[in-house]
Amino acid sequence: MNTTEQGGFITRLRAKLNKGDSWLTYDLANLLPGQGLDDDALEEIETRLLTADVGVEATMMIVDHLRAEANAGRIRNAEQLRKAITDVMGGILDPVSEPLDIPDFIRPYIILMVGVNGAGKTTTIGKLARRFQQEGKSVLLAAGDTFRAAAVDQLKTWGERNNVPVIAQGQNADSASVIYDAVQAAKGRGIDVVIADTAGRLHTQGHLMEELRKIKRVVQKHDAYAPHEVMLVVDATTGNNALNQAIQFHEAVGLTGITVTKLDGTARGGIVFAIAKRLGLPIRFVGVGESADDLGQFDARAFIAAMFER
Repeated sequence: MNTTEQGGFITRLRAKLNKGDSWLTYDLANLLPGQGLDDDALEEIETRLLTADVGVEATMMIVDHLRAEANAGRIRNAEQLRKAITDVMGGILDPVSEPLDIPDFIRPYIILMVGVNGAGKTTTIGKLARRFQQEGKSVLLAAGDTFRAAAVDQLKTWGERNNVPVIAQGQNADSASVIYDAVQAAKGRGIDVVIADTAGRLHTQGHLMEELRKIKRVVQKHDAYAPHEVMLVVDATTGNNALNQAIQFHEAVGLTGITVTKLDGTARGGIVFAIAKRLGLPIRFVGVGESADDLGQFDARAFIAAMFER
């Protein structure tokens, strides 16, 4: 995505995040009725942070920072309050603002996509395929979600739309076998990137988590370091449940990146902070809509700025 496209995405992100009534669109001046930030105002900020899905750990970090700044006399107006909030938020998000880098010496580069049903995983795969194509890379998709015929059809539709080959087998075929074949095909065709779909599963379903571990083992027969990216897709509208999913998927299969979708469906982008504070995993992309251009590279400072600008 070039600078112009990224700028357009940030404009859409700002519009989506600020379309609802939450602490993100609240006039910070309303929290400073006097000459400083008092306990009532801090309590109000804490409530708004928790309501915005920021999570307990990140909220406590933000509120403690604001209290310290207020006690030091450095928060006396709305602009100082905004700066203090954005500074501490940046401290949480900057370490996880890490783009997905596909080095030239790894071919094919294998991305394993995981997540629960309804998070937007298959749609994200299609958007990533288009993105990588625009960067000049060849892409192959593996239809590893063999439990839902609709998932295979959806992936094939994305493949046809973007002229990307899709390796698929019949319904209820062995997912690991499908993905193994896809990697083998990619090696034979000189493909740059393989994106493998997997069955959407609840993070509480132990046997399905074991299937993911099996897929990883099988793919490693091609490349001991594969998959090179294990990307979890989470739905921003599910709030704290998205954090629970991230924790349990990470424990089960070792995530290397996260994509947060459906930020257009909620005015509360706080779940990004909750995940960043708890896990410290790279947040690769955020999604704000259905079109291919509505998936953008995550940029911590642009994301924070989008929260406060109307």
